Amino acid sequence: MAEEQVGAAAEPGPEGGAGQTADKSGQGVVAAFGQSLKTLRTRAGMEREEFGKRLGYSASTIASFEQGRRIPPPRAIDRSDEVLDAGGLLKVWKDQLERAQYPAFFQGMAQLEKQAIELLMYDTMVVNGLLQTEEYMRALLDMRRPPLGQETIEQRVTARLARQDIFDRRPAPLLGFVTDESVLRHRYGGKEVVRGQLEHLLLIGQRRNVELQIMPTDCEDNAGVNGPFTVVTRKDGKKFLYVEAQNTSSLATDPEQTVLAAARYGIIRSQALSPRESMELIEKLLGEL
Repeated sequence: MAEEQVGAAAEPGPEGGAGQTADKSGQGVVAAFGQSLKTLRTRAGMEREEFGKRLGYSASTIASFEQGRRIPPPRAIDRSDEVLDAGGLLKVWKDQLERAQYPAFFQGMAQLEKQAIELLMYDTMVVNGLLQTEEYMRALLDMRRPPLGQETIEQRVTARLARQDIFDRRPAPLLGFVTDESVLRHRYGGKEVVRGQLEHLLLIGQRRNVELQIMPTDCEDNAGVNGPFTVVTRKDGKKFLYVEAQNTSSLATDPEQTVLAAARYGIIRSQALSPRESMELIEKLLGEL
């Protein structure tokens, strides 16, 4: 099969707080977990206020968990299982709830990232999600039309920040980023947000497993004119081509497509500024703010 829609499947055939709202694609899972949580709490003869105190949450937050309006973080699920003596009945929901944090079109890719030994990313519209600061994330999500609800924004931010754990994974995956210079010149969120984002890129670019490059706007040749894409190599050596646009996405698994995409990325990388030159350009853009 050449392409697979990236949906809610756990395996893609092949983005702290009181909790977050699920996207509609995962609402059924969240609602079912909430009902299970309520049933076990009631069976234990515990009121929401008492249960919340033992978990470190308010009674209203417990209600939002039980009513499927928020997704509890993993530590809250573990603690709930212990407090209610559920014998693991709540813990088994953790993987499904984690997937429910992401938009339907990204759930498969989120799982694939965790299995990757190499990620090669070319971005032309916004800074890659793995590189975004929280302030930059919020600025982008606030610009969405139709507008996203505040709870959905909080959920998306929390999920995207969690993905950035990939930088601290051991063994460390190889991460390659090529970003168009125009992306860094956009003032999304205002000067201070952009300043923080550029400073963050300088820090990330110092990591030994990261190659961060900029495609300059004055380049006369760019093999990436067809748009952004990501090439993922899984631990078993299988490659995937991920393409996303307008809340839809696909994973190409055909060897010919993935090999050509990897080769195209290599050409893009050779046409972009070197990592050292890219860091110098970012410092220059910082000085212009």
